[in-house]
Amino acid sequence: MARVKRGNVARKRRNKILKLAKGFRGSNGTLFRTANQRVMKALCNAYRDRRKRKRDFRRLWIARINAATRSNGISYSRFIGGLKKADVKLNRKMLAQLAVADPKSFETVLASIKS
Repeated sequence: MARVKRGNVARKRRNKILKLAKGFRGSNGTLFRTANQRVMKALCNAYRDRRKRKRDFRRLWIARINAATRSNGISYSRFIGGLKKADVKLNRKMLAQLAVADPKSFETVLASIKS
């Protein structure tokens, strides 16, 4: 049986991992074995946190809307319920932007719900 020479394959694979591990501290960025473990962990964290970021932003928007509605004498849940009944098509991101950047227009949205 003929001998199989895999000269470039292993080196390219290692260099690919070490390139991904560039910037890691200590041997995590230079030694292949530890770099491989750190890269696998980093990719898992990145995948998980891309989904978590969406949840975190939604929580932030809800907290901002809640603070703005309570300062105007209504609870968050009543506000959202009123939006649904009044058929107002503003998402939480836009409502939070209004509450922070333009409180006057947010109060007009509140007024449309109360009437």
